[in-house]
Amino acid sequence: MPQLSPAAVRRVVPFVVFMLLLALRGMAPADGSWGLDSRWLYALNLLLVGGLLLFWRREYGELGRQTWPDLRQVLLSLVVGLAVFAAWIQLDAPWMQIGEPTAAFVPLNAAGQLDWPLIVVRWIGAALLVPVMEELFWRSFLMRWLQQPVFEGLNPQATGARAVLLSTFVFMLAHPLWLAAIVAGLAYALLYRATGRLWTAVIAHAVTNGALGIWVVASGQWQFW
Repeated sequence: MPQLSPAAVRRVVPFVVFMLLLALRGMAPADGSWGLDSRWLYALNLLLVGGLLLFWRREYGELGRQTWPDLRQVLLSLVVGLAVFAAWIQLDAPWMQIGEPTAAFVPLNAAGQLDWPLIVVRWIGAALLVPVMEELFWRSFLMRWLQQPVFEGLNPQATGARAVLLSTFVFMLAHPLWLAAIVAGLAYALLYRATGRLWTAVIAHAVTNGALGIWVVASGQWQFW
């Protein structure tokens, strides 16, 4: 496998840190025997992953001001994001799932009431942090890298079907709802390829996650978080 370039490292490391924190939350006992409420470990994503993204923000050329999409592309991103959200909450039959979530997140206090500080932290992470981190990894890096290892200068519109499908397949493996993940991964990848702007995929992903978070809190369907 070709050695990862500095540009690749800056897109891979935040994702790896996020996954390690996810694994840590999955290992943490729910009874608080570690001396803390394990749900608050999610806040480390904001500090560590968010810190890495801020530190390297000038290195993500595809997220510069000059790459912001036009109004038509923004509206298309909003529509795609809402469509993926609508599909995601429907594609949850048992046969559409692979295993269980690594770290379940139920933001209720001991009295069974909503714990709003936990909800706010989770929603900010899911709707604002994760879309940037994941789109930099899955689409900006992996999809283009599968097409061409020296990926930095590759126009996403030149990415072929093989790279789109393979990156979507790996994206699917990272999500318990495998069919919903395929729909989401293809939607974001094709949006990125069609517009040539990573911001469109980030916006769509943020709309999906933001709407999902609001729906989960309103409905109490915590299995989607």
